Amino acid sequence: MTTRDKSLSLADAKAMSQAAETFALQLGTPFSVAIVDSGGHLLHFTRDDGVAVGCADLAINKAYTAVAFGQATADLARLAQPGASLFGIQHSLGGRAVIFGGGIPLLSKGRVMGAVGVSAGTVEQDVAVALAAMAALETGAAAAEPAGHRPD
Repeated sequence: MTTRDKSLSLADAKAMSQAAETFALQLGTPFSVAIVDSGGHLLHFTRDDGVAVGCADLAINKAYTAVAFGQATADLARLAQPGASLFGIQHSLGGRAVIFGGGIPLLSKGRVMGAVGVSAGTVEQDVAVALAAMAALETGAAAAEPAGHRPD
């Protein structure tokens, strides 16, 4: 991808998934990785052998949540605590909102162009695998960057 506005392509999603898989294998962690487009529609999904059944939906919904709100799910977790400004947000999106780390939106010129969602490891591992996927997109001359994400 270049610095011009562009949608996330299937080739981009496949490269991101491959990078996530390579990184997760180094961690020794099975994984589910979902890449969604700017509308939250699944563009690419991969799942390692031995991943818990529920991790597939969690990865997809983490990516969907990151697109829907334009924020990393780890950031939403902090904002959804009792007394915080987004308390209760996890009950939105028809129950699809996931508010723990592993979902990160992809931006191009400030516009959400998709997201990555990862599930199966610890929250910290999920975030690290998602960031590895994003790094593959960035090193591919893409103009994507994490939106408001602060690594835990």
